[in-house]
Amino acid sequence: MKKLKRYSQKIVVKVGSSILTGGGTTIVAENLKKVVGHIAHFCQEGKSIIVVTSGAIASGLAVLGLKKKPKELELLQAAAAAGQNILMQSYSHSLSHYGLKCAQILLTKEDFQDRQRYLNARNTINALLKCSVIPIINENDAISIDEIKFGDNDTLSARVAAAVEADGLLILTDIEGVYDRFNAKTGARGNLLKDTPITPEVEKMACGTDKDSCVGGMSTKIAAAKIATRQGIPTIITSSNLDSLSISFKKDSGEYFDGTRFSAVAAAKNSKKHWLAYEAKVKGSLVVDDGAKKALIDGGKSLLACGIHECRESFKQGDVVAICDKQGQIFAKGKVNFSSSDIVSILGKKAKKEVIHCDELSILE
Repeated sequence: MKKLKRYSQKIVVKVGSSILTGGGTTIVAENLKKVVGHIAHFCQEGKSIIVVTSGAIASGLAVLGLKKKPKELELLQAAAAAGQNILMQSYSHSLSHYGLKCAQILLTKEDFQDRQRYLNARNTINALLKCSVIPIINENDAISIDEIKFGDNDTLSARVAAAVEADGLLILTDIEGVYDRFNAKTGARGNLLKDTPITPEVEKMACGTDKDSCVGGMSTKIAAAKIATRQGIPTIITSSNLDSLSISFKKDSGEYFDGTRFSAVAAAKNSKKHWLAYEAKVKGSLVVDDGAKKALIDGGKSLLACGIHECRESFKQGDVVAICDKQGQIFAKGKVNFSSSDIVSILGKKAKKEVIHCDELSILE
């Protein structure tokens, strides 16, 4: 397939299981064909595409002889194991008709919490894109338990978009976007929201899902859009059922787009700052005085021992900790240069080295 230009935009496309299966337990060939057609069109436009897809558990239900999604963890994991290869084979076969290649990446929350694994995942994704191979990403449900699960692939897609510093997040669903009124049972809907901020009112419009093969609903999509837009990544929610799909992530560009668009509400943090703020596993916390809080937030300074009021929990040098004010509000996170026991010995004192260097500290939004 001829590309018009290479890598002008890096777009994460999230595909839900309800799209692929129609709410059933097997992939509907025509549904996948339409999704892949949209992906191929984006590639032809020169966009660099990363796919985050659901559908492994739904694909594996029939293999296990199950008619609906089980509640038992071991059966869910078995369905994921049985269905993941079916899902990838389906994508690979369908993409090959357009001369496109794909590769599988399975992730858990632990892969994002650990800095080296996070970098490895990001580097693998970018390497695949440079080789003109589409990464197909899914949560590793065959081994995941609650402690290491993202919970839904909407959230995973937003996290992936932030990790690779994407230009946009496209969430494909089975309705045209977000409506100001929507009844999930009857399908009755009001006006389609086009370009809107994520307000409490918009969040209240979101609803869950009652489809057995799916997790979440519009509520998780709005939550994912909130994660992405706070990281500087505009997000579009729209239907995959359209014969042709137009997307534009640039606000006020005048370009037509399908669906509901949420524009970025903040400048993107660099990758390390984002990881510290939203992905790293926190091992303890430091309580700082008002002067230190002001210096960190307004002055972009490093955290010094003289500004620390209290050290909580046990942690070692190099761990990530939360930084709180005296009211208990967490306002930053950072990687410490001292263990908790060493910090206790220098609380409120002058030290030769900063407790957390400004380059290893991220202020929360």
